[in-house]
Amino acid sequence: MTGRAMDPLPAAAVVSSTEAEADEEADPLAAGSPVQVTDRRDPDPSRMQMPQGNPLLLSYTLQELLARDTVQVELIPEKKGLFLKHVEYEVSSQRFKSSVYRRYNDFVVFHEMLLHKFPYRMVPALPPKRVLGADREFIEGRRRALKRFINLVARHPPFSEDTILKLFLSFSGSDVQNKLKEAAQCVGDEFMNYKLATRAKDFLPSDIQTQFAVSRELIRNIYNSFYKLRDRAERIASRAIDNAADLLIFGKELRQVAFFRVCGDVSALGSDTTPLPSWAALHLSTWGSLKQALKGLSVEFALLADKAAQQGKQEENDVVEKLNLFLDLLQSYKDLCERHEKGVLHKHQRALHKDGLMKRQAQENMIQTMELRNYFSLYCLHQETQLIHAYLPLTSHILGAFVNSQIQGHKEMGKVWDDLKPKLSCLFAGPHNALTPPRSPQDGVCPH
Repeated sequence: MTGRAMDPLPAAAVVSSTEAEADEEADPLAAGSPVQVTDRRDPDPSRMQMPQGNPLLLSYTLQELLARDTVQVELIPEKKGLFLKHVEYEVSSQRFKSSVYRRYNDFVVFHEMLLHKFPYRMVPALPPKRVLGADREFIEGRRRALKRFINLVARHPPFSEDTILKLFLSFSGSDVQNKLKEAAQCVGDEFMNYKLATRAKDFLPSDIQTQFAVSRELIRNIYNSFYKLRDRAERIASRAIDNAADLLIFGKELRQVAFFRVCGDVSALGSDTTPLPSWAALHLSTWGSLKQALKGLSVEFALLADKAAQQGKQEENDVVEKLNLFLDLLQSYKDLCERHEKGVLHKHQRALHKDGLMKRQAQENMIQTMELRNYFSLYCLHQETQLIHAYLPLTSHILGAFVNSQIQGHKEMGKVWDDLKPKLSCLFAGPHNALTPPRSPQDGVCPH
């Protein structure tokens, strides 16, 4: 999977500049001006070095990708702003040893610049903007989604070596959005700066379109299956958290019972001075022992609730979030395919339509440039498919986390249940502490 190129990606539609379409004047391809490869600027020579061997093939392992960086995104408690309050995040990069504050709109500009510079790559989608009256659950969900987004970007080979990523993760000034725009717009997109871009066709398999079609369908099926797995994992984690809430309430009710006086009212608690009837006084010592036992059991149920809540949270973080991360990656691949179809192919048709409106030489140059971009988009798409396959071993990590969570959770809760069981004997202690468990109905005393 990682040592060689995987089967040419399914007809994964090649990404063709997402928003370049709407910006035809800024896109040499859309504007019809030929691209002069020899005059192309190379802003980062170290990144643009021609690879050894077949440049189409990638050899990244999952561990190598994950080791590129780990980025934390935490919500800042305070809301800043004089009139309009907004949410701010602290973004910390392990690789750059940096910690900066970012707003959601900063992520939006960063996302737009990624699409501008890398229209033929998998750019993960951002979570939606805040709706009016967004609650804490929405804000937390968006924080998690932003964290997945920035980690996928920070671990993507071309993105991880680009200046705009470093700017976003390390620039501490107040005008980060302008800095990002300047860095992205001062040079062209990846096609304009990659030395092998015009030779992409030479490295593609002859049946690239067929292979992409097969791969695209395969990844679509993988996405659908993982989507269902994620939904079930969410339900399992949710049930653990619901179980924790029920156990906690159960323990509280036991403690509440312990405060009752015989025939007393809950509102009276220990202050009730109503004389006890004679039949109740006979069993006063039994009731006192029972109350003490129930108080002790309520503590055990609180501990059970805590263990169940820990298991639910662990499954949310280690299972559900990793499934969401992989789904975000797969969705970005699907989006890339759509950009290829709606971008490159649409521009090609538009160029043919302008046949009678342009000088022949200009039209030939534009069509030639579009064809080169089309092959480069297929080239990039093939590499992006390989990255998808490199992430597939994440499945074993997810399953391992799920199994470990279940084993650890049941083990810890089982220990609490085992410790609780002997304490039940206090509830049924007869004379001289002899254990007298309740009898079943058929063991009842004969009415005669």
